[in-house]
Amino acid sequence: MDAISEDEMMPGTPKRTMSRRTVIGAGLITAAAVGAGYRVASHQRFDGSELFVRDAFEAAQVGDVVLVDIRTPEEWRQTGVGQGAHPIDMRRSDFIAALDCLTGARKHAPIALICARGVRSARLARALVNAGYTNIVNVPEGMLGSRAGPGWIASGLPVTSYDG
Repeated sequence: MDAISEDEMMPGTPKRTMSRRTVIGAGLITAAAVGAGYRVASHQRFDGSELFVRDAFEAAQVGDVVLVDIRTPEEWRQTGVGQGAHPIDMRRSDFIAALDCLTGARKHAPIALICARGVRSARLARALVNAGYTNIVNVPEGMLGSRAGPGWIASGLPVTSYDG
């Protein structure tokens, strides 16, 4: 079958035919546009404070920030957790409760978020600000590096193994 008539797709419309190639091409263009839109939306930057990985490490060591690694347990097992970071999987249903446990439920406590490449941490940072947290910091380089920089591991910062 080489052609699909529009009345087969939408009854009651004037009959015109489109080649299968046109239909497939239009579908691919639409899918590409939607995909590009998602990529742009999913890589938006966090408008708040950001730290380079070395600064995040140093701030966590002296207690200036609570550094939270929001990746998954599988990711922690693969690469380890940045020394001084608290691993809390952002998908946990009790994520806020676990975060509040670390900070004494202080919404103004300085909290730095790190993930693999800065995408999830930026998204979660925006969500936490919208939830009333006032001192959220993103680490956009992440553990593995991003456009923002080489990342924790490539920067040679210490990691601790995760066995959980």
